[in-house]
Amino acid sequence: MTEDLSFEVYLSISKKKFEIYLLNKKNLKNIFKDEFFIEDESDSIDYNLLSNFLDKNIFKIEKLIGNFLKSILLIIENKQILNLSIGIKKLNYGEKINKQYLQGSLAELKDLFNQSYQNNKIMHFIINKYLIDGVNYKSFDEEIDGENICVEVNFISIPNTLNEEISDVLAKYQIKIDRLLERKYVNNFFEEKNSDLSVSAFKIHSGQNYNEIGLMPKSKKKKGFFEKFFQLFS
Repeated sequence: MTEDLSFEVYLSISKKKFEIYLLNKKNLKNIFKDEFFIEDESDSIDYNLLSNFLDKNIFKIEKLIGNFLKSILLIIENKQILNLSIGIKKLNYGEKINKQYLQGSLAELKDLFNQSYQNNKIMHFIINKYLIDGVNYKSFDEEIDGENICVEVNFISIPNTLNEEISDVLAKYQIKIDRLLERKYVNNFFEEKNSDLSVSAFKIHSGQNYNEIGLMPKSKKKKGFFEKFFQLFS
């Protein structure tokens, strides 16, 4: 983000085009927008074309905000992105099932994903559903008694190599990636399709999907003697 917290800059990279937005967060209007259509729609990113696109637009944005651009939010669509659903089932031995209990289960899932996919960086961590004794609950406002809990989550992640390659291009302009967002997820979450990509991305970044989990520390809780399984959902 820029020094002026009223603005955010979004850079979108897909095989069809590059896009860049300077968004006023107060009124959700783009002060500046540019795009470049790519003739060769390869899944590989042409970093020379990306550098040329940034050369053309970074100075314009910095002139508009009256400051150097230090970081951006990156929206990306690429075949290397991994979209994976994982489930965990735990037998409960007398504990009340509440938000803290659920958080422990989510932390375990995140730790296990990181252990299994060490070469990937998580972009989005989303709860698909959670069931207690087979009943689907939408919230944990109260403590719930139950013999078992089943949680299904979705991880969207990017290979570290791809993240590093794009970061290296931005580093030439002394710009860092503030957050990574997956384009298909951003586009598909909202029913209305007439919003600018930057506005939809801002809403995701601001937490309008209440089932998306922020970064959490690794779980330090020892695993008890409960039944646990992991499976990939189709």
